[in-house]
Amino acid sequence: MRKFVTIFTLVGLLFVVSVLTGGNVSAQDVLQGGGAESGSALVKGLQTFWHYTGFSNITSGNVIMIAVGLLFIFLAIRFDYEPLLLIPIGTGILLGNIPFVEGFQIGIYEDGSVLNYLYYGVVKGIYPPLIFLGIGAMTDFSSLISNPRLMLLGAAAQIGVFGTFIGAMALGFEIHQAGAISIIGGADGPTAIFASSKLAPKLIGSIAIAAYSYMALVPVIQPPIMKLLISKKERLIKMKPPRAVSKTEKILFPLLGLLLTLFISPTALPLLGMLFFGNLLKECGVTERLAETARTKMIDIVTILLGLTVGASTQASVFLTAESIKIFVLGAASFIVATAGGLLFAKLMNTFLSKKNKINPLIGAAGVSAVPDSARVVQQEGLKSDPSNHLLMHAMAPNVSGVIGSAVAAGMMLSFLM
Repeated sequence: MRKFVTIFTLVGLLFVVSVLTGGNVSAQDVLQGGGAESGSALVKGLQTFWHYTGFSNITSGNVIMIAVGLLFIFLAIRFDYEPLLLIPIGTGILLGNIPFVEGFQIGIYEDGSVLNYLYYGVVKGIYPPLIFLGIGAMTDFSSLISNPRLMLLGAAAQIGVFGTFIGAMALGFEIHQAGAISIIGGADGPTAIFASSKLAPKLIGSIAIAAYSYMALVPVIQPPIMKLLISKKERLIKMKPPRAVSKTEKILFPLLGLLLTLFISPTALPLLGMLFFGNLLKECGVTERLAETARTKMIDIVTILLGLTVGASTQASVFLTAESIKIFVLGAASFIVATAGGLLFAKLMNTFLSKKNKINPLIGAAGVSAVPDSARVVQQEGLKSDPSNHLLMHAMAPNVSGVIGSAVAAGMMLSFLM
């Protein structure tokens, strides 16, 4: 038995070596030693094999990025931070940073590779509109329809977009790159990818990872800002329940929203057109099968492809640059500014509202486009102050308007810069 295993092992070794050496080593050479010439061929074959392994080509950058990918997966599993995004992205980072010798159509940047074909949907901005279609099909705009003034909070939070644009210009980014980076301030991953695919394709990986990272960290970043800017007395404000919204209003909203927003910003058509189309499928009552597909199977498939390819695009040689570090710093600052903008504008609105119509300023934090995570954070913070104060439905109004606002802001950037 032991002799059989030894022979089997040698035959396997022979196969590997013969492939690497073009078949110049025979079984007799391997089993009998074969002399100096066959020994040299064997060593050369093993050296060639080693040359093509990841262990031979690994760099410190690969190690750093693999650690980042594992961190994303850990955060998703351990703390439930956006697992549907972070696990595909984290796995993609691992795939993108396995060291390999170029020329075998393996890497995401090599023409003809499978990953390169899948990445086409990111580079050409195909995936983001499909994500928006799914978001529209799963979103209930009732809270926004019942209290339209809360849309102003979603608009106010877009200060993060324009603040990031100014910051990116100050850090030396070219104007088109600054426009793409600025969308991180809206905390909207698909919109950030769509804008960067048009304005700065080389920065898609850095921008997408930054946008999705801060979306996942909403429960960590926003609460301290809320506590800093909103007093305990203000956190206790109870808002009137939203009024009931009729079926007709729900059907008319996506139609009117589509026409109004796209006449204002036609360049946002791929995103907002799909968002309102998806919502119409949901609300019209006669296309439930299409709506169900859009909000389940389709958005799940696109999320897998988007997350995996965006993660794989972070090859250390491309991703680990001074520009990427600047983008991450800008992303953190912009998210803080956007959250603060929504909170402060809510406080400002209260100065013009009667006592019975005042809004809880906490919902201003939901003006960023991280749907529905920022609305959930508002709900949690409200319950901490008063266990009977449920703010989720109120917070969804600025939350969904933030999605619309970030898409309009991206459209404006594209209109000015393309």
